[in-house]
Amino acid sequence: ILLTGVVLFAGASVAAGLAGSGDLLIAARLVQGVGGAMMLPSTLSLLNATFRGRERGIAFAVWGSTIGGMAAVGPLLGGWLTTDFSWRWAFGINVPLGILIFVGVLLTVAESREDAAGRVDVVGAVLSVLLFGTLVFGLIEGRTLGWWQADGDFTIGSWTWPWSISPVPIAFAVTIVALVLFVLWARHRSRAGRATLLDPKLFSISTFRSGNLAALVVALGEFGIILSLPIWLQFVLGFDALQTGLVLIALAVGSFVASGFAGASSGKVSPVLIVRLGLVAEIVGIAWVGLVVGPDAAWGWLLPALFVYGFGVGLATAQLTGVILQDVPVQLSGQGSGTQSTARQVGSALGIAILGTVLFSSTAGILSSSLDDRGVPAAERDQIVSAVVDSAGAAIAGLEQNPQTADAAADAKAAFSDGTRLSAFTAAGFLAVGLLATIPLGRAS
Repeated sequence: ILLTGVVLFAGASVAAGLAGSGDLLIAARLVQGVGGAMMLPSTLSLLNATFRGRERGIAFAVWGSTIGGMAAVGPLLGGWLTTDFSWRWAFGINVPLGILIFVGVLLTVAESREDAAGRVDVVGAVLSVLLFGTLVFGLIEGRTLGWWQADGDFTIGSWTWPWSISPVPIAFAVTIVALVLFVLWARHRSRAGRATLLDPKLFSISTFRSGNLAALVVALGEFGIILSLPIWLQFVLGFDALQTGLVLIALAVGSFVASGFAGASSGKVSPVLIVRLGLVAEIVGIAWVGLVVGPDAAWGWLLPALFVYGFGVGLATAQLTGVILQDVPVQLSGQGSGTQSTARQVGSALGIAILGTVLFSSTAGILSSSLDDRGVPAAERDQIVSAVVDSAGAAIAGLEQNPQTADAAADAKAAFSDGTRLSAFTAAGFLAVGLLATIPLGRAS
């Protein structure tokens, strides 16, 4: 965890110091992302190996509420730094905070490494990178590059994708091949008694198997608000980055309150019941947001809705993680925590792809229909729709400032609000499916 911390801080410091090189900035963010992705499951495996009994439930409650709360505190801190200082500090803030955490880990966290851990499964690691890298690429870029036929240019450096078929289905084909090879390789190493990146025996544990499935589905819905609401607040209601962050702080407050509730109920109430209560709260909160959203919405009603949603995230995230890992042997804690983190990340990528498609496709369709009703010529209509959708709503302000397109701006606000509402209701639907996915967990303790 210390090594990955160094990677994280290095990426943050490089990103903060860059003056404007896009390729270098992407590379620095990639380094920072790698460090964070390695560190998150490491913290979970440490919790699983360190805490037992009632303290274990409290530890997971604090972890989950912190994760959920920081998802809302991050935009607030980033908005303040970007507005009053420089965008570079949105990266640079990680450096002093990271150093403090680095020192804290040295002073307080005991070593948990198993002496008989074995060699690193390099082949499994490479196959996992191919598997999830191509999957996430396809999910995120499908709407931009085309799900089957190429739509737009795909370039890497000076090389441009030369075929009429989109790179997305090719990426999915590589995903399937990598998945098959990954499973075969893991089974081969396991039978030979050698260390594997993911031990297939873990999936014989019912709570681990069913819990990861539930986590994947739940993650599909949990990013619904984080994706669409900040965009709607800024480009429809006209909030700046700091004001948007202040609204989202209600989500963080709800998540932190859930930490106390989950900690107090640890050992007294079934963790699966707490997960289900959290998911119900998430569904209510995100559906409430969907009902509030509109071009002339009273944003104050968002605060209690986000509080309820954040409360649900704080309950469900922590306790579901605890349920997934509760029967995992300590020596497999790293594999178990890494798998559940991966399940959530894949679910998040799916959610971003699906909810993003719902948001922008519905916005485009509704706005196009509204402009047709106004008698706007087809060429001008397509230009306006493309500008609004491609800019994720940022073009609305420019339309509003021009008297000739002020009516189109009003239509764009209404369409973007409808798209945000549909995205929220879709997220609530995914969370409802996630609630049903917890049924196989029974009453795990």
